[in-house]
Amino acid sequence: MNLFANTTARVAPTGEAAKRVSLPLPVPSARACDVLPIAVVIPVLNAGHMLRATLEDLRPTEQVVVVDGGSRDGSPVIAARFGVDLLASPAGRGRQLARGAEAATAPWLLFLHADTRLDPRAWAAIRAYVAKPDNRRRAAVFRLRLDDPAWQARVLEVGVRLRVAALALPYGDQGLLIHRTLYDAVGGFSPLPLMEDVDLVRRLGRRRLRLLPGAAVTSAERWRRRGWLRQSLLNLRCLALFLMGASADRIARLYDR
Repeated sequence: MNLFANTTARVAPTGEAAKRVSLPLPVPSARACDVLPIAVVIPVLNAGHMLRATLEDLRPTEQVVVVDGGSRDGSPVIAARFGVDLLASPAGRGRQLARGAEAATAPWLLFLHADTRLDPRAWAAIRAYVAKPDNRRRAAVFRLRLDDPAWQARVLEVGVRLRVAALALPYGDQGLLIHRTLYDAVGGFSPLPLMEDVDLVRRLGRRRLRLLPGAAVTSAERWRRRGWLRQSLLNLRCLALFLMGASADRIARLYDR
């Protein structure tokens, strides 16, 4: 990446001209300076209508990697229009996230779901966070906010905050910002069809997790489709089964019914 806005070659003046002419020094371009040292990794499976909004909302970063799990709704076409690094993978969020992380070249990784966008406060927090070398030893997540005005959404958001505070178990729809060295040290994402987010944050542990200012704004579509109570109880059941040792494949079958 060229960090200088002024790159046109000039012939140095001589004699009297040298006394009269002052050539400007190269100035780092504002756009290059604003680029975050981050690779955004987004798994997608038949979520084109939400992926477009997520990609449009991203701030300038070194790399964006979209990993498609076999979409039939044109998601890869939408991703390609944004000039991202587009990869194919067997379906399953854990597999897709791991594949994207392998292809990422930036020092920091930001994992986002296709239906999740970060608000401006979260992007500002990211910029401040990655600027501090000590934060390479800790991962970070954001407060969940659902894109629905219903009172049920606010109740659910409170429940998520309580879960994170009590159990240190944020889900993937809260985003995950992590340095490459820490990601590799804990073994990265396991190739699980579901609960890959819980599996990874449990390996990180409470002491290596930070809650940053700002929100991860996530689609409430699945709650609207299945019902607020039914979807919430299903999520709790899946978490309980996983913590009791049930296989992720069994949990995925239950979730997809």
